[in-house]
Amino acid sequence: MKAIQLSGFSGALLLLAASAGAAEAPTVEAVLDNGMKVVIRPDDRAPVAVSQVWYRVGGIDEIGTLTGISHALEHIMFKGTRSVGPGEFARRVAARGGQDNAFTNRDYTAYYQQIGSAALPEMFRLEADRMANLVIDADTLKNELEVIREERRMRTDDSPAAVLMEKVRATAFKGPARQPVIGWADDIPRIDRGVLNDWYQRFYAPNNATLVVVGGVDPAQVLAAARDTFGKLPRRDVRRPEAPVEPPMQDGPHRFVVEQPSQLPYLVMAWRVPKLNKLDDADPYALSMLAATLDGIDASRLPKRVVREARIADSINVDYNPASRGDTLFTITAVPAAGKTVAEVEKAIRTELTRLARDGVSQDELKRIRRQMMASRIYQRDSQFAQAMNIGVLETRGFGWKAEDEMDARLNKVTSADIQRVAHAWLRDSALTVGVLKPLPPDPKHPLPAQNLKGDGNVH
Repeated sequence: MKAIQLSGFSGALLLLAASAGAAEAPTVEAVLDNGMKVVIRPDDRAPVAVSQVWYRVGGIDEIGTLTGISHALEHIMFKGTRSVGPGEFARRVAARGGQDNAFTNRDYTAYYQQIGSAALPEMFRLEADRMANLVIDADTLKNELEVIREERRMRTDDSPAAVLMEKVRATAFKGPARQPVIGWADDIPRIDRGVLNDWYQRFYAPNNATLVVVGGVDPAQVLAAARDTFGKLPRRDVRRPEAPVEPPMQDGPHRFVVEQPSQLPYLVMAWRVPKLNKLDDADPYALSMLAATLDGIDASRLPKRVVREARIADSINVDYNPASRGDTLFTITAVPAAGKTVAEVEKAIRTELTRLARDGVSQDELKRIRRQMMASRIYQRDSQFAQAMNIGVLETRGFGWKAEDEMDARLNKVTSADIQRVAHAWLRDSALTVGVLKPLPPDPKHPLPAQNLKGDGNVH
């Protein structure tokens, strides 16, 4: 299945820099009588459209229960309803020349179709049907949990870098932000029909969902079709668990080593930092610009100085997602160059962080970063899917798609002094978790998979 990534710095920059003027025609929004939000953005370059249904439920809501439920339910949503048999949904989409899939995140679960615009009413009927009439068969669930367990083995358990990233989050946080979206290995086989049905009844309600449509459509026709399908479903009481509050401060820096068969060592430095709670919160915008200064483009400091000039690391990535519903991290991950140690890479990164906090960012650097933001806007206009993703994330986070302009303006107003301030305030050792992967000799009978240090933002 195709992975959809909107976590990490690149996704955050795209989100925060996405102007509401990305499409020429005005965006239309409405709220159905049952509380379901509908957002429609015409893009008439082709008679195709992206339709996405976003549910405000994800791994961050799994409090006092088994982990991985949101992801397991996403799988079962493709297994049929009382009137649509297993696999029939996908067959109907394919028969119309389209494609469909879904993804689960810490913050949301979303289902989508990319299809000819004329087929949207049928897609709405299928989505509305499984929003209300899902069949959760015990035998089907048992088989699907085996699929998920294998997915976890491939994505995490057999990937040393993924094991490291999972442990970083589990060390940095105490609450649900520490949990993997796919679920802990011991929890997955314990998910049963009753647990899953309760989750479905609690969260799969029209008043907990947003329909986003972007493409060659007539908004009036799309809205009429939405009312004829989703609008007929009753609203339900959504009982959202109250998330425990993370301790405001760590009890000092955390450091650990993971030993696993691997071809290369890895370093992860992760700081607990603020997310964007209100549109006028200053620090998340400055942290986004800090991430861009460190690793936004080829000329950014860490790839330029640590990778290409000093040749201490083979690769460095900076990751920060300000749009998370749950607690978030600012992470720097690196792979040492041949003959270099993890300690040398960490020292080089710390040197660059100290220099930035001391000297700030030049106006030329800020101009380069803003040009990159402008390029992101332009690229987004060419992607119906990216436009829909931005709308869905903003709506699910409670900001609304209209916040795009204000977020863009605030990001562009970040100064060198702002970047220095957040570097001093948040990238401090008292908020730091350092994870190191120490490679063991690989087992010749089990080839090592490709490593991914980007985390598990979305799973299928």
